[in-house]
Amino acid sequence: MPRTREWRSRRNAELALLLFAMGLAVAYSATIEANVLGTVRIGFWVPNAALAAVFLGLHLVIRFTAPYADPALLPAVALLNGIGIGFLRRIDLDNAEAADRIKYPLFGGFGGHQLLWTLLAVLLAAGLLLLIRDHRAVSRYAYTLGLAGIVLVMIPAVLPARYSEIYGAKLWIIIGSFSIQPGEFAKLALLVFFAYYLVRKREVLSLASRRFLGIDFPRGRDLGPVVGVWLLSVLVLVFEKDLGTSLLYFGMFVVTVYIATERASWLIIGLLLFVGGAFLAYFLGGTVGGPFANFYLRAEIWLDPFADPTNKGYQLVQSLFALGTGGLFGAGPGGGQPGKIPEVRNDFIFAGIGEEIGLFGLTALLVVYLLIVERGLRTALAVRDSFGKLLAGGLAFTLGLQVFVIVGGISKLIPLTGQTTPFLSSGGSSLMANWLLVAMLLRISHAARKPVTTTPLARTAGGSPAPAKLHGAQTEVIRP
Repeated sequence: MPRTREWRSRRNAELALLLFAMGLAVAYSATIEANVLGTVRIGFWVPNAALAAVFLGLHLVIRFTAPYADPALLPAVALLNGIGIGFLRRIDLDNAEAADRIKYPLFGGFGGHQLLWTLLAVLLAAGLLLLIRDHRAVSRYAYTLGLAGIVLVMIPAVLPARYSEIYGAKLWIIIGSFSIQPGEFAKLALLVFFAYYLVRKREVLSLASRRFLGIDFPRGRDLGPVVGVWLLSVLVLVFEKDLGTSLLYFGMFVVTVYIATERASWLIIGLLLFVGGAFLAYFLGGTVGGPFANFYLRAEIWLDPFADPTNKGYQLVQSLFALGTGGLFGAGPGGGQPGKIPEVRNDFIFAGIGEEIGLFGLTALLVVYLLIVERGLRTALAVRDSFGKLLAGGLAFTLGLQVFVIVGGISKLIPLTGQTTPFLSSGGSSLMANWLLVAMLLRISHAARKPVTTTPLARTAGGSPAPAKLHGAQTEVIRP
């Protein structure tokens, strides 16, 4: 009989954490209503109950399709999503006339729209878990997904500005009042392709030609893939006029190469290439303008936002004021003035929330993001196949890089970008893509944590042990 090592599925722990996260979201919403309306409406909990029902449905799907998945991922993401919806409802109340706030519909405005997008995003995540029972099956379509990813990236670049451009960045497909950001889904497709490609090429990319300052650098002829993706990121910067998307695509590839080869030289080469490309774009934007003019403007605002605080630098200045006003403990949920920050529901939602929950509250949110990334990296370490390791590591890093890019932009650490804050910002594209990312991490973590079955040793007709088939063997980390 096969011998199976006993593992706990931890689904009950996931359920308890999920209920705790939803309790925090309810408390956050109640505090907002108390501060904005001066009272707490009887039915304020209804949107939170609907949100909890959506997440409980996904929990049931995980319980039956991925019972050994990481128990911390769903509650952490649900907490961020719930706080995002709560803050968007707070903006809705702030935008309404004072006399109409008490009667404002519970499912109206940006908060209601985000709740609907959350339902669709969670349904997509559940569909992925039901459809893909083994993450390795995705590798069969790696080249198709890679081509689809490139097409999705380039569609906004070739469309006329009125169908693709918002605030100078060509990242959308706009049809009437409907808009979608295809690049959010492209990053997932490209990550699958990167992971599959690097599994096949990891030995070649690991070869070193010379050693400099204690670091082994690759051979010149092996730089082709990195240079190719660098050129793609430069093209994104040129035609779509967005530094954040360019950094995201290039960064996730370079880090995936590093995970595959374990050579720090790839990180150094990637950093030098990106910094060089950004500096060249800034220099050309300041001299000849053209496709680099938008990046040059954002860099100038970053260098000195107070040079024009009422016009070009207004958004960043208001963001810095909001973070400064929040101090350590914040003005309290519903006690700030987020309406003074342009587009606070999108790119600058972290600054608006920071004014009300302070430095300690923002640190807690960043710790939640860090937890998600850490669990993703732990999954990459634990899963037994190379494709899963690269894919999980790439997914976790991509989420972390996206948070760094947007938080760095609103705090003046790096130039502003068009990236959204995962699970917090208003919008369907980012929400659906990031929930798909989490669903894939759940699927891979299930494979990493599920029991390992040891089958009896096969024997030939003569009774001697049969030759082992190493290509299909599983590996397991044994701890003393």
